[in-house]
Amino acid sequence: MSFDEIRSLDSRYIFQTYTRQPIALESGSGVVLRDVDGNEYIDCVAGIASCNLGHCHPRVVEAIQKQAERLMHVTNLYYTEVQATLGEKITRLSGMDRVFFCNSGTEAVEAALKLARRTTGKKDFIAARGSFHGRTLGALSITDKDNTPFEPLIRNVSFVQYNESEEIERAIGEDTAAVVLEPVQGEGGVNVPAREYLREVREICDERDVLLILDEVQTAFGRTGEWFGHQHSGVTPDIMTLAKSIANGFPMGAMLATGRAADGFERGDHASTFGGNPLACAAAHATIDTIREEDLVAASRRKGRYFLESLRSLSLDFIDLRGIGLMIGMEFEGGCGGIVEDARKGGVLLNCTSERVLRFVPPLIITREEIDRVVRVLGG
Repeated sequence: MSFDEIRSLDSRYIFQTYTRQPIALESGSGVVLRDVDGNEYIDCVAGIASCNLGHCHPRVVEAIQKQAERLMHVTNLYYTEVQATLGEKITRLSGMDRVFFCNSGTEAVEAALKLARRTTGKKDFIAARGSFHGRTLGALSITDKDNTPFEPLIRNVSFVQYNESEEIERAIGEDTAAVVLEPVQGEGGVNVPAREYLREVREICDERDVLLILDEVQTAFGRTGEWFGHQHSGVTPDIMTLAKSIANGFPMGAMLATGRAADGFERGDHASTFGGNPLACAAAHATIDTIREEDLVAASRRKGRYFLESLRSLSLDFIDLRGIGLMIGMEFEGGCGGIVEDARKGGVLLNCTSERVLRFVPPLIITREEIDRVVRVLGG
């Protein structure tokens, strides 16, 4: 089917809620994507930091195929080995105590908000300006954007400046259940906080008896050069949310908790029909094992430093370049949509976040040669 035919069907039958780039993708392998016209692209979007192992990684494909031949869905009325063993693997990896499996990042955030209220008996939340936590009503309530068309949302939310712990301390009240933060703000413009920021927030939460929720939906599984973004600061959250790269882009989410929050839910408090289904769990097993065996967390650190150094050499008129691991933002005075378009024509896929920040979140398997090509395309 041609691109024009695909776009026509999309326009006619699908809600027009996305601003799509004018290509229709057909297949992918590793860091390379191909469209229906046969053009190839180096993918520096990776499903928005989802495909850490690249596209159609053979280990993940094989795991899904084998599991699909045995069992795809039974719901959580029953036990499955693949879910139980993934629960053990991911809690040991993260240092958390329990996990609730769901299907997306926004579902993981919804579970986290419910758990915080159930655990503390309190109702209020503190979130950061520039934050993004999802599109459902609860997650939207702690996301810093104009949500007027969807009000009323959760009313008990205070927004504070990111990377300023003193504002959090001032904002905490008697009914504050939790502080919700991203270790690195993704949609907000790849905002990397000072290393001591999360440590200071952790201390404040402990002193004021408030839970700390860290949204690791975009920052986990090696993206920042550690398994989880908060590990750069040496803190442990009470509750953590995961999705995107947990199963290399296969739809899956997770909410983890430790300490008193791990015992906060009672039977019937929360549920998901498809959460932790065998296919998603098999994909997650293969993803985590491959990242570990191929040492891709350390590779993310090395490649991220090389990518940053290479981007700094460009003569582009950017006002800031920042990042950690393979999560990099290049900020411009104006919009960066034109750069995204020019890069696509040159065979590189990028996206612009926060209107003026060019975001680089390629698969962790990207090579130096592929990074060099990206930089050459951007340099014109």
